Amino acid sequence: MSDVVDFPMRRPGASFPPAEYADFRARPGLVRARLPTGAVVWLVTRHEDVRTVLTDPRVSSNPTHEGFPSLLGKTGGVPSPDTMPGWFVALDPPDHDRFRKTLISEFSVRRIRDMRPAIEQVVQDRVDAMLAAGDTADLVADFALPVPSLVISSLLGVPKADRDFFEAKTRTLVSTTATDQKREAATTELLRYLGRLISIKEKRPGDDLISRLLAVGTMSAAELSGVAMLLLIAGHETTANNISLGVLTLLLHPEWIGADGIVEELLRLHSVADLVALRVAVDDLEISGQRIAKGEGIVPLVAAANHDEAAFGCPHRFDPTRAARHHVAFGYGVHQCLGQNLVRGEMDLAYRVLFERIPKLEPAVPVAELPFKYDGVLFGLHSLPVRW
Repeated sequence: MSDVVDFPMRRPGASFPPAEYADFRARPGLVRARLPTGAVVWLVTRHEDVRTVLTDPRVSSNPTHEGFPSLLGKTGGVPSPDTMPGWFVALDPPDHDRFRKTLISEFSVRRIRDMRPAIEQVVQDRVDAMLAAGDTADLVADFALPVPSLVISSLLGVPKADRDFFEAKTRTLVSTTATDQKREAATTELLRYLGRLISIKEKRPGDDLISRLLAVGTMSAAELSGVAMLLLIAGHETTANNISLGVLTLLLHPEWIGADGIVEELLRLHSVADLVALRVAVDDLEISGQRIAKGEGIVPLVAAANHDEAAFGCPHRFDPTRAARHHVAFGYGVHQCLGQNLVRGEMDLAYRVLFERIPKLEPAVPVAELPFKYDGVLFGLHSLPVRW
C-alpha cells in the first residue's frame, strides 16, 4: 500500500474544503487513504463518482458490516439499528424502505410549506430575544442552534413547557465541549423523555408527527423513539451550521441578501456534512475504473463533489445565480436526506427574518478570528459574535 495517502484532516486557518480534494480529483481512478483510526479506505471525490457510489446497491450504509469506516474510533459514536431501533439511515433497502415510505409525506414540499408560519414564529421569537438582550449576540448559541431545536420539538409535539429541557439536552448532545459522559447522559434522558411522550400521545394524540406515526402503526414504540432521535440529531447541528455559515457569507456578500438562489448555493458552497456519507462495499464493484473489493470502506466526500469544477464552474465562488440544484449536500439516492425541504425552509426564513429585523447586523470580530469547526465530523462555526 505504498500509494496510500493520509486522510486530509481539517486544520485551523486552512481552507475548507481542504486543498487536497482538488488534487485527489485530478488523479485517475480513486484515492486510497489512511484514516486517523489507521483504517485504509477509498476516497471518492468527483461529483459523478460520488453520485454513482451513493446509488450502487453493492454499497452499504450499515455500520455493522465488516470494514465499515469510522472517523472517530471503533464505533465512531454512530448508532446502529442494533443499538437504536429506528435509526433507519443505517439500514439498506428493503428494511430502510419501511421507515422512509412512512415518513416521506411528513417532509414533502407541501407539508413544509404548511409549516412555514410556525417556523417563522420560532425565528421571530429568537430575534425578539436577541434584541431584548442588547446590541450584541453569539449568532450560533442565540439563534442558529435554538431555531432547529425548537422547530423539531414543535414538529414532534413536545409541549411548550418542556421545550427548554428539550433544547438544553439537544444542545449538550451536539456540543463539542461536553464530555462523552454528559452526551451519553443527555441521550439517555432524551430517549426516556421521548418514550414518555410517545406513551402520552398513544392516549391523547394531537396534530404532531409522533401522533400521526402512531396512527399509521408501522413502527414499534422503540423504533419511533429512535426515529425521533434521528430527526433531532440529523436536523439540529447540520441546520444550525448551515444557518450560521450562511449568515456569515451574506454578511461578507451583502449584495446578495434577499436574492433568489441563496439557499441552494449556500448548501453547495459549505457542504457541512462532508464526512457523513460513510459506506462499505458488500460486494465487489468498480468505480471510475477502480475495483473496490467486498469489505473495503468507502468515504464519498460531499464537499469535494460539490466543488468539482466539472460540475460547477468556479466552485469556490459564492454565486447564487448558478444552477446548483444538482449538488449533493443532502446526499443522493435512497439515503438522500429526508428532511431536506425542512432544512431549506428553516434556512430561507432564518435569513429573511434576521436581515429584515436587524439590517445593521455585522460581525463583531474579524473573520480570521472566528472559531470554525475543524475538530468535528460536521463543518461549521463554534460561535459567531455579531453586533448591530
